Parts: sequence; C-alpha cells; structure tokens
Amino acid sequence: MNYIKDILKGALIGVANVIPGVSGGTMAVSMGIYDKIISAITNLKKNFKNSIKTLFPYIIGVVLGVVLLSFVIEKLFTYFQIPTIMAFLGLILGGLPAIIKKVENEKFKPTHLLSFALFVALIVFSTLYAATDTGATQMSFGIESILLMLILGFISAGTMVIPGVSGSMILMMLGYYETIIQTINEFIHSLLAFDISKIALSLQTLIPFGIGVILGIFIIAKIISFLLKRYPNATYWGIIGLVVASPIAILYPISFVGVGMGIWIVSFITFVAGFYFAMKLSE
Repeated sequence: MNYIKDILKGALIGVANVIPGVSGGTMAVSMGIYDKIISAITNLKKNFKNSIKTLFPYIIGVVLGVVLLSFVIEKLFTYFQIPTIMAFLGLILGGLPAIIKKVENEKFKPTHLLSFALFVALIVFSTLYAATDTGATQMSFGIESILLMLILGFISAGTMVIPGVSGSMILMMLGYYETIIQTINEFIHSLLAFDISKIALSLQTLIPFGIGVILGIFIIAKIISFLLKRYPNATYWGIIGLVVASPIAILYPISFVGVGMGIWIVSFITFVAGFYFAMKLSE
C-alpha cells in the first residue's frame, strides 16, 4: 500500500514538473518527502541499494505524471493560449510569498542583491535570445541539437530539486517547452501505433534530453544541498529574482493584438485561480 502511495506522490511531482510555474520540489516539500528524496539522491553512491529502493516508486510516478499531463497541456496551448499562459503566470507569482518568507527576517546584504540581480539578468538575457513565438521550436538533428537537448534536460532537472523553481518555466522562456511536450506526445502516439520510424525520430530528442535530466538531478541536488547549507539567503534571493523576472520572459513573445474582452476576463480568472492554487500549495 505504501508503495502505491509513493507512486501516486511521484505522479503529483511529475504533473508539477510539466506545468510551467509549478515546482516539483515544492510539491515534494508539501507532501513531506523532499528530504527523503534529496537524501536518497545524494547518497546513491554510498548506499546504492536503499537509495534505489526509495527512489524507484517516485520515478515510476513522475514518468506517469509527465506522460498523462503532456496531452492536456498541448491541447490547452492550441485552443486556449492566453488564458493558459495567464494561469501559468498566476502559478509562478502565487509561490513568491512563501519564498519571501524564508528571507524576510534576515538582514539584506550586498551578496543577496548580487544574487537577485544575476538571476534577473539571466532571465532578461534568455528572453532576448529565446524563440520569437510561443509555438514549438523546430529541431534539426545533429551534434548541436543533441548537446542542446542535454543542456535543456540538465536545466529542467532543477525543478525536481529546487523548491520554488520550475524547469518547465525555464523551457518556456527559452522557447523549447512546447517542442518537448509535442515530442513526448508524438512518441506515445508512435509507440501505440508501433511506428518504428517515428519512434526513432522522437527518441533522437528524448534520449539526450532524458540523459540531461538524470545528470541534472544528481549534480544539481548536490550543488543545491551545498548552497542551502552554506549560503541559504543568497540562494533564496537568486530564486526570488528568477521568479520576479519570469513573467516578463513569458509575456514578451506573445501578441495580444485583437484579443477580445471575453478572453481577458477568462484570463483574469485563470490568473487568480493559478495564483490562489500556488499560494495554497506553498503553504
């Protein structure tokens, strides 16, 4: 029974990883399994058997959560783009109060400002060089695209180990979120149809991306564990900078020309709903 519960908890983390603005790390914290997962990851080499035993049900759940929600997200982007994006913005900003609480009683130092400014600059820089539209970025396969997928997988893995940070949000800002979602969906459709050529085509993107995710989880987990122990406030101020600047990056490539009042009203509602959900989840 506990094994099934762990799989379900992993599925919730997987769902959180797919939604831009929602952090898988935050989800793990809210379910009381964050320390357990981080400990298993960082001690994998020392205590391999027990670590794998701990992580395995969560891994199964994460995969199930990602696969199931990918279909839904793609449809939402296709038919309800602006309301969906506004819901994501609500999710992003709704988690901010909980992060600020971690540093509100601490003395603000120049290193905190530097950390904040560096992450804001990172978002602005990424925005300027991101894809110019919100559609899926076209991939041309080769050594460069393989390295790119490795890097993107590595970056997106941060959402699994950093509470308050969404790897999907980073992928959206860089213009590759829908590319990954569509590739996952194409792989599943091809697998069900047993279309070998399309399966192989999808794997050219998913394998290097998956390797990047695995490497990112283990490496970033150790880095974050070190930073939160040695420089907790500077680390949280960096996270705050990323969250504060992220709406600019998400809204920058979107055209609002011709958007009717009805869409704006629905978008406002989805924004408030996303904000409220993220705020409650953070609590």
